[in-house]
Amino acid sequence: MTPSYDAFPLTPEVPTCCTMEESSSRNMRSSEQREEMEKVSEKTVKKRSKDEEDEEQVEVFNFNNKCSEEEEEEEEDRSDSEDSVFSGLEDSGSDSEDDDDDEDLKVEPEQTLQIEEEDKKKEAAVTEVEEEKHEDEYQHDSSDEEDIRNTVGNIPMEWYKDFPHIGYNLDGKKIYKPIRNKDELDDFLDKMEDPNYWRTVHDKQTGSDIVLSDEQVELVNRLQRGQFGDVNFNEYQPQVEFFSQDVMLHPVTNRPADKRSFIPSLIEKEKVSKLVHAIKMGWIKPRRTEDDSRGRYYDLWTNEDSSLLARHKMHLPAPKAPLPGHQESYNPPPEYLFTDEERALWEQQDASDRKLPFVPTRFSSLRQVPAFPRFLHERFERCLDLYLCPRQRKMRVNVNPEDLIPKLPKPKDLQPFPTTQSLVYRGHSGLVRSISVSPSGQWLASGSDDGSVRFWEVCSSRCMKTVQVGGAVKSIAWNPNPSVCLLAVAQDSVVLILSPLLAERQVVLSTERLLSGQREAESTEEAGPVKWSDVEGEELSQGIRLKIQHPKAVHQVTWHAKGDYLASVMPDHSSHLQVFIHQVSRRRSQNPFRKNKGLVQCVSFHPVRPYFFVGTQRSVRIYNLVKQEMTKKLQANSKWISSMAVHPGGDHVICGSYDCRLSWFDLDLSTKPYKMLRHHKKAVRGVAYHRLYPLFASASDDGSVIVCHGTVYSDLLQNPLIVPVKVLRGHVITHDLGVLDVTFHPTQPWIFSSGADATIRLFT
Repeated sequence: MTPSYDAFPLTPEVPTCCTMEESSSRNMRSSEQREEMEKVSEKTVKKRSKDEEDEEQVEVFNFNNKCSEEEEEEEEDRSDSEDSVFSGLEDSGSDSEDDDDDEDLKVEPEQTLQIEEEDKKKEAAVTEVEEEKHEDEYQHDSSDEEDIRNTVGNIPMEWYKDFPHIGYNLDGKKIYKPIRNKDELDDFLDKMEDPNYWRTVHDKQTGSDIVLSDEQVELVNRLQRGQFGDVNFNEYQPQVEFFSQDVMLHPVTNRPADKRSFIPSLIEKEKVSKLVHAIKMGWIKPRRTEDDSRGRYYDLWTNEDSSLLARHKMHLPAPKAPLPGHQESYNPPPEYLFTDEERALWEQQDASDRKLPFVPTRFSSLRQVPAFPRFLHERFERCLDLYLCPRQRKMRVNVNPEDLIPKLPKPKDLQPFPTTQSLVYRGHSGLVRSISVSPSGQWLASGSDDGSVRFWEVCSSRCMKTVQVGGAVKSIAWNPNPSVCLLAVAQDSVVLILSPLLAERQVVLSTERLLSGQREAESTEEAGPVKWSDVEGEELSQGIRLKIQHPKAVHQVTWHAKGDYLASVMPDHSSHLQVFIHQVSRRRSQNPFRKNKGLVQCVSFHPVRPYFFVGTQRSVRIYNLVKQEMTKKLQANSKWISSMAVHPGGDHVICGSYDCRLSWFDLDLSTKPYKMLRHHKKAVRGVAYHRLYPLFASASDDGSVIVCHGTVYSDLLQNPLIVPVKVLRGHVITHDLGVLDVTFHPTQPWIFSSGADATIRLFT
């Protein structure tokens, strides 16, 4: 507040009847009073706070005003002196105070001394009040209560655990840690004997123990109970509503409005224009309001529990009890009643093995039905089911079924492969168990249960020659050497070497030269389980040149890639003579295995390396003929292996089994199947690889031949590509037997199949 100088006259009226001595004494007295007043005012101003400067200035001005009025009363000289002018300028009183002072203008010296003493007392009281105010200002300051001797600040005190000091004081000197030699025993004794142990707190910042006072303990207890720290604080005091419905004389806030409140926002304008453009372009579609004019319909027959609990997404419904069947009726149908044998069997079974926990009984009426004796037991089991039910939420994953199917190339991109049945070779009267194609691809040989071996011309399906061998033919194999024309036939326990004389003249001459040269080494052959013999008479005229007599029935014959070695298989559990390898050039036979592990089903030579594949019922063993040791054992994961074929590259093998499976082995990858194909519905009888094209096929008793595309890459890091491309059908299933053997044409993408319907079919 600023004093208004208009209320104070510059030249107040002073009584003129006074002597010079009185005026001089009064002037001296007034100058002394001014000096004292100025000293007092300087002291008070120094002790004032900034928040109370305005109020204290008013008090000082009022006090000076009173003093100047007293001086004016005592002065007789009413002249305009510097003191009177100064005192009049410093007055800050109001008009009412001047009126009160005008009543007592004439004051005696004794009264003025009393007034001065009273004014001094008032000044002392004012200074005491101000000092009290200064003390009250910092009375509730929490910073005075803290121990600020350690100046490290709010840091983890673990940083000083390796140092002898704990921080620094205000002078920058180290505060050393107190010597604490207390162990657990001393701590326990203090706990038992010291009554203030429970209220002693260790100060990490100073390293000293502090005993809390009663007020501090009470404060801690109140804070732990969630109450306010101040006991006198009323948390339920009425709220002061600054903004209410009552119109106030002065506003609560009178800050002038900003300039931006009168200007439209450019940022909002830009956002709105973008939203309008997006709505016009159709990028943002407004929300559709549901039309409730038709009304809402509810299903009255829904289960209340499901409708109420459907809102809880994590609710797992309990398993429902099975509904009662016809056998639980009081009058069940006759087919649900037990016979005497069924009742005796039900009584002999264990309670956990019984299909029904009760015996169905018939009653003539419902009122004759007695109480169920196992009622409480069944209710208890139901409660156990609800209590011990494994509650697990099954997260359904919505996966497109097409995404699970591997992306395979189209069959059109994998042509050529056989698709159409072109020729049917008819002439046999029994099962055609085995077929073989000559290396040139011109002739086809077939062996049947009717005891004949027939030679067909591939292109015309004409039977060129028929050889009667006197028994059912189990297997035939054409010599893969193109310079020799020979055929091996397995008939009962004999392997026949035939020369059909269907090749060129040079090939026939080389074959005759080979057979004639064999007689020279005949004398050197030692007697053994296998006997070699020449053929004479009618058999020789038919083309049979050699006979190899075996001790058991031969089921399979196969040639080496060079055409000099021949292997035969005789499955027999009681003998170790199951596999023989014959050398035609020397008429020599040998048993490569001292002991056979399992029943041998089929054998095959490696096309390039000196490896020999032996297939048993469950596995395929690979032997190194040079080192005479087993190198690898392939686990087919099938019950009974029926046939086997080796890839022309030699690194892949396929095996067919009687449990409708076809296993593809990658010898460089693993001893377990790389792929398991379950395309057939019945037993797989034969498998074959094509020599030139990336094709392989399997024949089954379901009357079908499945041709697959199998690309083997030269890169070892890339897996083979196996794609089924065609299912060939044409054979008639006879006596639950379908296709018995299958083989590919050596140069064309053609396939031959022989079946139980005594026919041979060519698919091109």
